[in-house]
Amino acid sequence: MSVPADRPVVAFTDQRLIARGPVGEALAVIHAAAAAGEGPLVFDLIDGRVVDLDLRGDLVAARARLGPASAQPEKRGPGRPKLGVTAKEVTLLPRHWDWLSAQPGGASVALRKLVEAQMRAGEGPERARRAREAAYRFMTAMAGDRPNYEEATRMLFAGDWTAFDAAVEGWPEGVRDVVRAMAEGAWRNGAG
Repeated sequence: MSVPADRPVVAFTDQRLIARGPVGEALAVIHAAAAAGEGPLVFDLIDGRVVDLDLRGDLVAARARLGPASAQPEKRGPGRPKLGVTAKEVTLLPRHWDWLSAQPGGASVALRKLVEAQMRAGEGPERARRAREAAYRFMTAMAGDRPNYEEATRMLFAGDWTAFDAAVEGWPEGVRDVVRAMAEGAWRNGAG
């Protein structure tokens, strides 16, 4: 599976940050490091996972193996396609259908309102959880053998920004800055 050219990444050789940005823009530096035998390690900034790039051949060949920029494909089907509405089946008890039918606008409007309210209610905590997990994946790979790693991990999941910040202070600059930036989404979105 190819990596979309606009996927945000960071790349390291050893513990030194060599590139940051969309993979399509960072690829030249990453490819040069691989050609020099430095063995770059590339991480997805969204989920913290290692990105496996096919760096064989020259830069043009490596760039050609990247996927197109991310785009949401237009879906067509039954329902109201211009609004993105598709027909699905929902199984409810008769009393649920009775309640939904009695709501202003009918069952569809009531269900949409309920789903939207739940999505909004869970948005911050879900985003914070994803940020914590991404930061954890990255720091495990890049700093799992570093002093204060266990403390940083505990503080990340406890939501204690001050203690987390102090625990990562002695790490190499690039690693420290990236893990702080990744973890910031956990603090901003309601962690702890």
